[in-house]
Amino acid sequence: MTLSDVVGAAANAFRRRPSDLLPWYILGAAVPAVARVIPFLAIAVGFVYLEASGRLEAAIDGFQDLDADPPDPEANPEAFEEWFTGVEAAFDPLLSGWLFALGALAFLATLVVGVGLFAAVSAGQLTACSARLRSNRGLSAGFAGARRYWLRYIGLYLLELLAWIAVVLLFGIVTAFVAGIAAVATGSAGVGAVAALFAMLLTGLALAAVRAVFAFAPVAVVVDDTTAVDAVSNVIGFVRTQPLRAGFYYAVSIGAVVVLGIVSTALMVFDVVAVVSLVTAIVLFPALDLLKTALYNDYRGRLRPPTAPERSLAAQFRDGVARGWAEMVAFVRATLGTHALVVALALGSFWVGWEVAEPLVNAGVETSIEQRLVGHNPAAATLEFFGNNWMVALTTALSGLILVIPAVFSLVFNGFVMGVYGRTEVEPMELLAFVVPHGIFEIPAIFIASALGIWLGLAGWRTYRGRSTRDDLADALERAFWVLIGVGILLAVAAVVEGFVSPYYTAFL
Repeated sequence: MTLSDVVGAAANAFRRRPSDLLPWYILGAAVPAVARVIPFLAIAVGFVYLEASGRLEAAIDGFQDLDADPPDPEANPEAFEEWFTGVEAAFDPLLSGWLFALGALAFLATLVVGVGLFAAVSAGQLTACSARLRSNRGLSAGFAGARRYWLRYIGLYLLELLAWIAVVLLFGIVTAFVAGIAAVATGSAGVGAVAALFAMLLTGLALAAVRAVFAFAPVAVVVDDTTAVDAVSNVIGFVRTQPLRAGFYYAVSIGAVVVLGIVSTALMVFDVVAVVSLVTAIVLFPALDLLKTALYNDYRGRLRPPTAPERSLAAQFRDGVARGWAEMVAFVRATLGTHALVVALALGSFWVGWEVAEPLVNAGVETSIEQRLVGHNPAAATLEFFGNNWMVALTTALSGLILVIPAVFSLVFNGFVMGVYGRTEVEPMELLAFVVPHGIFEIPAIFIASALGIWLGLAGWRTYRGRSTRDDLADALERAFWVLIGVGILLAVAAVVEGFVSPYYTAFL
């Protein structure tokens, strides 16, 4: 195929059936939501230990006895030293060898789980891409690929890390040697500095070459069904024999990153961050993965992409929105019991947060919705609210696939935080008035996403136990994708109301 045909194949695979591919990329965004459960559980265990042992109360008493405004160390060093001694005494009950061991264990477990999940999901993503480019079902193939290739992907990570270390060490030694020889030979430190800069440039080029090879190596593992070492060897052959196509991918990916960086920087001026992460996760990453997988599949003569969709992009978008809304309504009607459980968990966690915040209120900690709205930009806020809330909904739902727990944790954690905010708000009625207009859309959307996470977790458990097939789980994930489109509609309405209505109507009241 020509290069334009390969690019068209990637585009057709993306557009033809996005619900058969994008859930894997939402799962990729959900990996941190799964991994963060471990440190938060460790924090909860540590809190219970401190509370049960009386250490927490002793620390609180110690901090309450401290002056919130420390003395000037230059004007009154003795008073400052006495104040600092009090700080050390207040922290002393919190310092425990058992807590340090718990923290170290939590860090190690988070790292292992995070890397393992990232490897499995990455394998699933590229296997799904390869399947779609061969006109096969992506989600089902992704499950098989995640199970088959995740250890090989970890092998690739280790190989790339070793390659980077070897390049840095080798060129570091060469840089120091060349700079030293040049400085001694010429008697000029400036010549040595120039030589060092040149060697550092070569180091950067060598590291870029390593990254270029390993950019395609995960695809080679899947397409060639080979080991990590053989995949690297095969990619070197691909780059050597197909330099224009490999260079095209590198140019596109670098260009996309540059454009994204420019847009992200521009939006950050207006405090808009989340929408860039959203677009990156569900548009940029799958598009780049499809492109490089299409290029490598064509190199191996295995590209049989689906035909182009007959509908226009606008018609496809319109039909997708309608289907998403219908699927969301049908899902809610079919899972009323799950939604009742979600509401109960949310209310319970809100109450816990409210009760736990009492010491904060007694210590004079305050939050203010009025202060948070200072400098409010309606358009920018709407983008940020939508991007953040839909990303939370997407990751909450898909993280539930891992034994339900992450979805429940996300729901409970958010309810807890809202309880703390509610208790420490200086004007509770003003906060309530602000939340109600957009909350009637946003809160149900988060409940639906949480219920979807529980539903997916149960579907995953049935598959793990052999009571359902991978195709059944793929069907569940595809349905979840459309339900989340409906959730996105609710959150888009909520974001518009929160950005353009809630702050001003509240001020009017």
